Order: sequence, then C-alpha cells, then structure tokens
Amino acid sequence: MLKVFGEDLVDQESLNQMKAALALPIAVRGALMPDSHVGYGLPIGGVLATEGGVIPYAVGVDIACRVKLTIFDASESYLSSRFENLSKLLQKYTFFGVGATNPLRESHQVLDDIRWHKISRLKELKDLAVKQLGTSGSGNHFVEFGIFEVLEPFETFKVGEKFLALVSHSGSRGFGARVCEYYSKLAKKINPKYRNLAYLPIPGEGEEYWEAMTLAGDYASANHFLIHKRLADRLDVPVKFSMENHHNFAWKEQIDGKTFFVHRKGATPAHKGVLGYIPGTMASPGFLVRGLGNPESLNSSAHGAGRIMSRREAKRTLSYRDDVVNLAGSKGVVVLRAGRDESPKVYKEITQVLDRQKDCVEILGRFYPKIVVMAGDDEEAED
Repeated sequence: MLKVFGEDLVDQESLNQMKAALALPIAVRGALMPDSHVGYGLPIGGVLATEGGVIPYAVGVDIACRVKLTIFDASESYLSSRFENLSKLLQKYTFFGVGATNPLRESHQVLDDIRWHKISRLKELKDLAVKQLGTSGSGNHFVEFGIFEVLEPFETFKVGEKFLALVSHSGSRGFGARVCEYYSKLAKKINPKYRNLAYLPIPGEGEEYWEAMTLAGDYASANHFLIHKRLADRLDVPVKFSMENHHNFAWKEQIDGKTFFVHRKGATPAHKGVLGYIPGTMASPGFLVRGLGNPESLNSSAHGAGRIMSRREAKRTLSYRDDVVNLAGSKGVVVLRAGRDESPKVYKEITQVLDRQKDCVEILGRFYPKIVVMAGDDEEAED
C-alpha cells in the first residue's frame, strides 16, 4: 500500500522507485513525500515499512543526516548590529567538505561508546570519526544564522516574537558513508537480485548493521552539538531553545499493533506532538513544525524543498555569482560560500511542499536565513 503526498510535485521515476521497493518480499507499506526526487534504491522522500529486514540504501549514504535549530534569547536587531561578527564566526568555526577534519580536535562522549569496540568494521573507522567530529559535509549541508519568527505559540514562545537563530544541516560524515558502503555490499551478496534495494535479514546480518546505523545517528547528533556549542559559546547571549531531528535512518515502530522497521530516506519523523524542522533553500525560509501523527504518511513529513534539477545540470547551466550570490542577495541573504548546485533554482518551492502535507504537520515558526555558509563550488556532493 502506497500513499503519495503532493502528486503534482512527484516525478514518475521517483514513483517507480517507490513501487519497486513495495514489491520487495519484506515490504509492508510505503509513503512518498512531496519533496521527493530520485535516489539510489529508495527515492529521496520515500518512507518504507518492512518486516524481517533492513535495507542500507533505503537509509542512505549519509546515515542520520539531521537538522538542528538553536534559538537565542536575542532580538532581531542583534543580528543586524553584529552582522559582520556573525559572518566571521561562521567562516572561522565551521569546517566543510568531503575530507574536512576538525582542527580544534574537540571531543564528545560518543567516542567512548562501547559499540566502537564491539564491531570490527567500526574499530577501523573510529580514527576517521575522531578527525571529522564536529565538521559538516558537502552538497546541501549548511550552517546559517538568521531570524526565527513565532507563528503559533509553543513552549514559552508567543506569536509574533522574533529571535536570532542558528540552523545546521549535516550527517555522519565519512564514517556513515563507509558504513553504508560496507553493509550495502554485504546486502547485495545476500540478496543480489534486488540490487540497491538489497536487504539484510533481522534476525541475522541486519542486526550488526542496525548497531552501526544507530551509532552513526549518535555521532551525527554529536557533530551538531559541537557546531552549535562552538558558535553559541562565542556569543554574549544565552540559548533559549534547541531541537533537532534526523532523516536517512530506520526506526522500530508500531503499526497496527505490530513492530516494523520504518525507513525514512530524506523524510522527517512526524509522530503526533513531535517537533521537526524542514529547511527551505538559502533564499527561502525553513519551518519549525509539529507532527500530527498521520498513519497514511507512516508518521512522516518532507525533509526539505526537494530537488528539481540534477547537480550535473546545475553545474553546467548555472552561474555562481548570478544564481547563487546575487539571487540570495536579492532576498537579503549573504552567502559566504556555496556551490552552484545549491542555487535556489534547483529546488521546489518550499511553501508548495508544505501545502501538500497539511495532514502531516502543523507550522509553529518560520526561520529566515540571513548568513549562509556551505561547502565550496568545487566539492563533490555527499548529502
């Protein structure tokens, strides 16, 4: 059974990928979000519930990629009065790219997790994880300062209030990519006829992947914690609120009284009452949302605007100055560094995406990017 949200925004190839996934012997139910586009195996924006197995490529290469929002107890004027300083902080204290390492060599308790020692493959990857802890990837990964506007009351926030805020988007870096590569190959050896939809059985080989995947999730969370702490510690205002959510992951969840593995590849958990953040583009707002727990979406929502132009086409046809810097500038956004393939022109309109999933989430607030930093134009994408 498949439920498609925003059929007018969904391309046929993504729909075909989703239908192929539902033909798997372990597949139970699926949903396709309005930001969907073609991926490896499962489309980006695809949600798939399975029984008895987990699919590495239905989780994705950038395992547990996530978004983190921090709202500071500082008014809108704080950003305008300290714009240059905030720009310098982003340039000095964020580290982007496929091979990026952290020159500050920060630490976090995730590095002491016993799972690094339980699985031989993880032991081999720990040195890489240590070097890249607290860094960001390439592709659509970003860190940005901006203004958060409250649209509906939540926590102690009142409608109409505006605050300085920080948003980041990145995942489990090279560690997560290597985990995906290793276990995807293993899945293809076990179930070769399913290619990029090859699965690992649970009980069985999938149990080891599950441990590696969940460690990658904790590692990705640690990366964002350090990025936000590093920047927050250099401001003279306290943190008022912080939240994060992730995609490119699988969860054990109850559906109709049974436990299934719910894969969300580029889709955000949206269980009833659960907060999520859905970014737009560098030139359009992102949104803090609260889940409505829609069973047809398998308690999920979109994770962003969704691409309408391939990276190759964007790099071939778009200009960095005109289609990135100047276009963002026309919306009042300063881009410190980014790639042509992240131009706002390559994405769907975020408000249309949100409109097509009104039954999945309610909007609580809106974040307007003002200072954006990403990987450079010459970086290979790893999102």
